[in-house]
Amino acid sequence: MQKRAWELLEFNKVLKCLSSYAVSESGAKKALALEPFTDLIQINRESSLFEETRTWFVESGFKIQDFPSLDFLFKQLSIPHFCLELETVWALRIVLTQAAKALNLLKDPKTGEVHPLYPNLCALAFAFENPKQTLQAVQRCLSDDGTLKDEASPALSLVRGELRQLHQQCTRKVKEFANTYNIAQYLQDEFMTLSSDRYVLPLKTNFKGRVQGIIHDYSQTGETCYFEPFFLVEINNRLQELKREERSEERKVLLYISKLAQEESLGISAQFNFLVELDFLQAKCVLAAAFDGHALTIDQDASINLIEARHPLLALSIASKEGVGETPKTLSLNQKRSIVQPIDLTLNSDQRVLVVSGGNAGGKTVCLKTLGLIALMSHAGLPVPVKGSSSLPLLTAVHAFIGDEQSLEDSVSTFTAQIEHLAGIWNKLDASSLIILDEFGAGTDPAQGAALAQAVLDGILEQKSYGIVATHFPSLKAYALAQQGVRAASVLFDPNTKRPLFRLAYDQVGSSQALDVAKAHGLPESVLKKAEQYLLLSGEDSSALLERLNTVAVSKELEIETLKKEQLKLKERRAKLEDSFKKEKEALFNKIQEDAHKILHQWRDNKISHKQALKELAQARTTLANTDLSSANSASSKSVDNNRQFKVGQTVVYLPWDKKGELLELDTRKAKARLEINGVRLWVGLDQVAELGSSVSNIGIVNTAQPKTQSSTGISVNTEINFALTLDLRGKRADVAISELAQFIDSAIVSGRNELEIIHGRGTGALRKEVHLFLKTFPAVKSFNLANEDQGGDGKTIVVLR
Repeated sequence: MQKRAWELLEFNKVLKCLSSYAVSESGAKKALALEPFTDLIQINRESSLFEETRTWFVESGFKIQDFPSLDFLFKQLSIPHFCLELETVWALRIVLTQAAKALNLLKDPKTGEVHPLYPNLCALAFAFENPKQTLQAVQRCLSDDGTLKDEASPALSLVRGELRQLHQQCTRKVKEFANTYNIAQYLQDEFMTLSSDRYVLPLKTNFKGRVQGIIHDYSQTGETCYFEPFFLVEINNRLQELKREERSEERKVLLYISKLAQEESLGISAQFNFLVELDFLQAKCVLAAAFDGHALTIDQDASINLIEARHPLLALSIASKEGVGETPKTLSLNQKRSIVQPIDLTLNSDQRVLVVSGGNAGGKTVCLKTLGLIALMSHAGLPVPVKGSSSLPLLTAVHAFIGDEQSLEDSVSTFTAQIEHLAGIWNKLDASSLIILDEFGAGTDPAQGAALAQAVLDGILEQKSYGIVATHFPSLKAYALAQQGVRAASVLFDPNTKRPLFRLAYDQVGSSQALDVAKAHGLPESVLKKAEQYLLLSGEDSSALLERLNTVAVSKELEIETLKKEQLKLKERRAKLEDSFKKEKEALFNKIQEDAHKILHQWRDNKISHKQALKELAQARTTLANTDLSSANSASSKSVDNNRQFKVGQTVVYLPWDKKGELLELDTRKAKARLEINGVRLWVGLDQVAELGSSVSNIGIVNTAQPKTQSSTGISVNTEINFALTLDLRGKRADVAISELAQFIDSAIVSGRNELEIIHGRGTGALRKEVHLFLKTFPAVKSFNLANEDQGGDGKTIVVLR
């Protein structure tokens, strides 16, 4: 992409802001070096990685702390047998400890495996083997204050133990000497100190001849001399030997750590880079939080569709003011959005160029910069201040022509500079290019400039490139309205105050409002009147018409905004109702399931009889069926218009079956209709009938014409409309037969059947007796009788449901 466009669109300012959110110097450098990507897969991978990391930061509670750079360490590790300094090892400990904490949080706490919710982040984290030995070594050998622990090695522990004993011995001798010779009055301080790694006494200078010994140094004021009495000379000589041994042992420890670090240098480098990437991603998350940003998914086949887009730098300025107290911290996200007016920047699928017109200071250039900067940021994998439903196509090149580009040194005018830059990129334009033209052609004759601008837009369309243009040329406005593939838009002004509203109205053009803007900025009235006279003489004043269009557009935008608010309220209300319905449904099924388990436990514990258990289970099923039917009927009664006028011969929908049928007869007094559905004729209530075009799914009734489903209670219910009306139980045990009979009746109830046939056979009559006993206790059964002899006699029972 063109770095010149990055400067004009101020992409570098976004990167500076991003780098300020990084906690480490390495993370800040990575942020400043960021460039937009041109590979679609890489762009979307970066977006997915950002969204994953943002979720992970929230879920894990992990937060990157400042850590040092290890660039100098990697240079040293490349030198064979190099011994790292203690400060370098301390920096290594900080990095590895923090990286290990992040890696542990990326594992599933239950299984210990890589967390499946963060595939991209885990792929980055576990790309190389962890430097476990180095981490264990630095944690074992270094204390939290950055010094080597005594237990870093056995020899070091022995040497330091002897040093402590020597210190105690020296302290005891100094006290004995001071008490014996009464020299406390000669000392500047009660305690001995170290000078050049030797124990000395802080002696007042005017008493230095009173005690025999060696003077090692003086204080800056000259009032104190650091005096080594002769009795401490031997002890100090031993101290020097022990100090030398301590340094030798410390070097051995550091050499050991250095060797481990060299062996695991790839893992150390990977973890350092991972920590830098985490810092960079955390900075992205802070940036997103500052302006409520989202990562866009770039789609090759998408069109430009930015919903409620805000200029990133303007949005960040609100966040920065809030940080220093200029903006109240109590502002909600919606209030912050209202400070920076969001706009929609959209092109239809068959459009490639957007031409923005309207008054000066109305926000045209801001629209151009908003699209350009959001395009650069999204292609760099950064979050952008738009709504989540926004989209952009792949843009591998962004070219911007904004502002005054004249150069006195190069003898180049504004118009010439624009032409030179345009000529330089013209042959490179393709379907993945975005060209931003701010009042292109305005630096020359208006007629020729407008003609040249139209020709440039024709070329952009031919190359299938994307373009956004701001203009005041009347001919270019007309071009935008008439040309295929070009969309016109206008910035809006308040019809009364003439102040800009910073909104876009599409498929119309706007007046330049030059005189109104000049008046608002203090130009003398006399000059303005003269300008109006000249404008009338030219006969080219179309401002009245355009102002009328502006007024209509403002009214339309206000109506659209009101409708969007109402739509949002309805969506929220629907979501609440659906949530409430889901909770009630789950509660109902849980209660039925709990009651069923309770009945079964009572039966197994012999607290109730088998017959009583069947009876109570049947009552539970009936309760569930009646609840579902009452809900369906309630929804149906709310959805069906009682004032509908049905006609005989009309094709209607029978709602319980969700089937079409012909209306044969109509009884308005009883509110019933006779239908013929697939050869079956039946009388139904008018509240169960809807006009053609309505359906069960449309009016919110549960569609019973679905295949066999499994309910949450674990009971399989056949809800097909065309199931058999006859159940044959011959040859089955009584308990199996009763279970099948219960399911059969449940299915009949759900399907709207009223009459059933149960074949149990004659035999001994035992099965018939069990069936009749069950039917007597089943609440949904209205009556039952043995069939006529020609229909099966006492081997079949006819059941009538309620």
